[in-house]
Amino acid sequence: MNQVVAIGVGGALGSMARFGLSTWVYALFGRNFPYGTFTVNVLGCLAMGFLFVLFTDRLGDSTVLRAGVLIGVLGGFTTFSSFSIETFNLIDQGEVAKAVLYVIGSFFLCVTSTWLGVLIGRQL
Repeated sequence: MNQVVAIGVGGALGSMARFGLSTWVYALFGRNFPYGTFTVNVLGCLAMGFLFVLFTDRLGDSTVLRAGVLIGVLGGFTTFSSFSIETFNLIDQGEVAKAVLYVIGSFFLCVTSTWLGVLIGRQL
């Protein structure tokens, strides 16, 4: 139950951080390109890689803290960080074909699903 609470609190903090950072980036660079989302995704992936190693290799295995930060904060900040670490882990385990399938499949299916969701939403 502690993990669930840590994830929930972390998710709220990560979501607020995403909103704050992306708003600031859009104010600096404008909205003619998704600079805010792009910045959040890149920084979230950097943080995921660094903190994943920190939690698994350097710190004691505090599952509550790790879940709160990696799943909660970074999951709220950007789900792209989870996608990236899962892809990296597949490659690191020698499952390159699975990683490529995951990347290509995720890209096409997620963009297509977004498009379908927009179409459905516009029909309501």
